This record gives sequence, structure tokens and C-alpha cells, in this order.
Amino acid sequence: MVDSLHLSNKRIGLHSITQEIKIIERAIQGDQSAYRLLYDSYVDNLYCFLAQFSENVVQQEEWTQRAFIKAFDKLNQFKSNSSFKTWLFTIGLNEMRTDMRQKIHFEDIHDHHLEHEIEEDVQDSKIWYTAKSALKKLSPDKRVVCLLHIAESYSHAEIADIIGITEGASRIILHRAKKELKTLVST
Repeated sequence: MVDSLHLSNKRIGLHSITQEIKIIERAIQGDQSAYRLLYDSYVDNLYCFLAQFSENVVQQEEWTQRAFIKAFDKLNQFKSNSSFKTWLFTIGLNEMRTDMRQKIHFEDIHDHHLEHEIEEDVQDSKIWYTAKSALKKLSPDKRVVCLLHIAESYSHAEIADIIGITEGASRIILHRAKKELKTLVST
């Protein structure tokens, strides 16, 4: 295991799913440069996302490192029905959730509650910057959904797949998180 995590400042864009699949196939065949390309392409995004759940830098690095180790160990199990980033974020969230199991509980919300809670868009980016400090006050389940949807642009269907809830539950959790953020920001 590597002693510290090297955070790359490089942004290597994987331009298409087809290109990403070719790089993954090269990595599966043992091409170390393909592994490096995947790592460099996603390490900063994953680290920054996971950093929202702990102020402990060592913990943030550990989650990120473990996610990559597991992803690379199981790379031959990757199914291209989602992007590598989505799959990696799922693994990273699972690593974080394993360590914080007592703190995170995803409420079981049924789709019939959807008619009572309508999703709103956060339209003003100034609100986002103010709300960022308030994010740390949200419960971990609300923070995960909020960050995946707003900061990472995942759809509710993708969020549901990543964290193992229904699409409707994702929408409701996001709605509740936004309401709580508005309260936190206005006080």
C-alpha cells in the first residue's frame, strides 16, 4: 500500500465511452500507462468529492486510495453500462460508508411521497458558495445526494444506483436537503 496519495493536477479528459472502454481493456491486459491514465483522470474528482465527508486528510486519502485499489483489482468486472467515474464513485462511497456506517442511514422513502415534495433547481450560483459551508451541517445521506446531483451532475437514476436507494428517494432527499440548506443559509 502506498504511504501517501499523490493528487495529480493534470486533467486528462476521456473523450468518449468508447475511448474509456479501450483504456480499460488495455489496463485489464496489464498496460500500466492505461491504469495511470484512469487514475490521473479521476483522482482529483474522487478525492474532492470524498473530502466533503471528513475533515481528516488522512481519511480522505485512505478512502480515495482504497477506491482505486478495489476498482483496479476488480477492473475485469466493470460493466460499461455506466461510466468508469460512476463506478469509481460508487466504490469510493462504499469505502466511506463502511467507515462511517453508524453515521449514515438512508431513509426508506417510497415514490408515492413524490407528489408532496417537488424538486427545485438551485439557480443562483452565489447561493451554492454560501451553501457549501452549510453542506457540512447536513446529515451524511443528504450531503451525498446533494453533492452527487448538484456538484457532480449525476441524475437521480444514477444516484439511486450508486447509493442503493430508489430514484424517488433520491429526489425527496435532495428536496429536503435544499430546504434545509435554505434554512441554514438564511439564518
